Amino acid sequence: MPTSCRAQPHGANRYGNGHRLLLVCFLLNRGFNHLLIFKNAFSVDIVSRQQWGAAAPKQKESLSGPARRVVIHHTALQSCRGLAECKDGLLGIQRLHMEDRHFDDIGYNFLIGGDGSVFEGRGWGVMGAHTKGHNGDSLGIAFMGNFNNDTPNKEAMLSVKQLLRSGVSQGFIRSEFGLYGHRDLGATECPGENLYAALSQLKS
Repeated sequence: MPTSCRAQPHGANRYGNGHRLLLVCFLLNRGFNHLLIFKNAFSVDIVSRQQWGAAAPKQKESLSGPARRVVIHHTALQSCRGLAECKDGLLGIQRLHMEDRHFDDIGYNFLIGGDGSVFEGRGWGVMGAHTKGHNGDSLGIAFMGNFNNDTPNKEAMLSVKQLLRSGVSQGFIRSEFGLYGHRDLGATECPGENLYAALSQLKS
């Protein structure tokens, strides 16, 4: 067995990477050396808070364990594509949440641009402020745009699917998580008619 396989103690990585290691070792032992196809199977590029210029949170509280639920939102604002277009919108949402609503930080864990860009909000493992009464065991993801008018495109939907898979593989989301639209848990139109109708695609 390759040295890299022996070097990892069983159960040493609490975020679930041990399962991937076992798969890689199994393939190496059978002569499969073309492992690049697995390299990014569960990864997604995330634009960090530092990159979009987020203010520091007033404080933050960690979730007690992997999120049992994922709640999908829309910002109900103008859509945008990429960091250059989305930066002002992200900063505006953070100011609204922190100054007007007196949240500790931007309410969402992640936000999604119209081109599929994934922006870090509160990030993994941090309790959000996105769904009143349901933040203690959930992760909040907001599509940037108004999806009563807009239709979620393939790039954005694919990015969220990859983000969810990444969260599960790292142990931040339970493997059998529940997926909800904000309206399922509160009296709101969020995440908009068109996005709500497409939610089932995120777990397919």
